[in-house]
Amino acid sequence: MATQAALHSTAGGLVVSRPDILGGTPVFRGTRMPVKTLFDYLADGLSLEYFLESFPSVAREQAVAVLRYGWQRIESELAG
Repeated sequence: MATQAALHSTAGGLVVSRPDILGGTPVFRGTRMPVKTLFDYLADGLSLEYFLESFPSVAREQAVAVLRYGWQRIESELAG
């Protein structure tokens, strides 16, 4: 009997991590696209639109929600 690897999620379930998917790298739910790639694109001066065109498996709503989640985490850490 096969056992399913432990699934961890964050950002309201939009980001998941499982040891059997890219070694546990956080990815957008339903994809194999690392979330870090979004931040790398933006840090390199590329637009959200370019990221979405390059990776059509990621929905705009997913990307925007992850960015907002990141901001909310920063804001809450500074407030607390």
